[in-house]
Amino acid sequence: MPRPIQATVFCAALRHNLSRVRAYAPTARVWAVVKANAYGHGLQAAAAGLAAADGLALVEFDHAVRVRAFGWNGPLMMIEGAFDATDLAVAAQLQLSLVVHCQDQVRMLETWRGAERFQVFLKFNSGMNRLGFGHAAFAAALDRLRRCASVGALGLMTHFADADVPGGADEALARFQNACGNAPEPRSLANSAALIDLPAAHGAWVRPGIMLYGATPFEGRSAGSLGLRPAMSLESQLISVQTLAAGDCVGYGSTFAAPRPMRIGVVACGYADGYPRHAPTGTPVAVDGVRSRTVGRVAMDMLMVDLDPVPQAGPGSRVQLWGDQVPIDDVASAAGTIGYELMCALAARVPLRVES
Repeated sequence: MPRPIQATVFCAALRHNLSRVRAYAPTARVWAVVKANAYGHGLQAAAAGLAAADGLALVEFDHAVRVRAFGWNGPLMMIEGAFDATDLAVAAQLQLSLVVHCQDQVRMLETWRGAERFQVFLKFNSGMNRLGFGHAAFAAALDRLRRCASVGALGLMTHFADADVPGGADEALARFQNACGNAPEPRSLANSAALIDLPAAHGAWVRPGIMLYGATPFEGRSAGSLGLRPAMSLESQLISVQTLAAGDCVGYGSTFAAPRPMRIGVVACGYADGYPRHAPTGTPVAVDGVRSRTVGRVAMDMLMVDLDPVPQAGPGSRVQLWGDQVPIDDVASAAGTIGYELMCALAARVPLRVES
């Protein structure tokens, strides 16, 4: 019998969340971000569930090859652009759009000798200070790309550092608008948070990521309140039950001591499955559909849960680590991280099932 842990991806939820994107930004086209193996959901599932998107955006060229092999014929944007000149040949073959964020990438396009012409998005550094051109360099790069024979369609873009806090993107938006001036090229600015809270940043293309997968881009605002549905569940079962006397400890380091006699369930899930080792006692779980909590230290293959709220539970009882009963953002908050990390950390050894 296989180990009982199972992750499930729900294409219907991906489709629903994409419809929410369109409701928030009805006049914009949508680059659906599928980097990092579609935030852990799997490229093939994402390509199916997000088939109605106007384009897909990612960073890995080998993953772009796979997405084309899955039958996605629509636009594909490489949001970190080409890493070296050999990537241009792949981009030409697969008809990839390229972000340009540095001088080297401009030179790659200027020295390209193939017949193909690329769709390019020139990136402005509006305050994130990772990738992109500053104000003066942006204008010069835009002029060069307009004159570059290998550039076909040209767009302008930026990425916000603080769109998830009220007013956090206002200054960055003003910088971008000032840098672009009256440039006629289409623009792409909004991540999930800006897409929801900053309509002035919608532009021609929006670039949702986390909201497509049913998690929130905001601290203190739930995915449910935004009309989003979880696109992934992680579930397992109890494989053992222990009865503790008051004062008994459980797990490595004896970090949890029973304050009274209690039943503890052992779940077939641990940090080798992608569950956060640093999740403390009290991290939410659901056992047989009843909300409960973890106790003690998460181990490589197991974690322990409090069975006081579910006295009928025993070996074989279903446990949801995250999903529709336990929002992934609640688990992430308890563990001091974000839902993005938990999704992306799902281990390869966890069987992944896809529901249409």
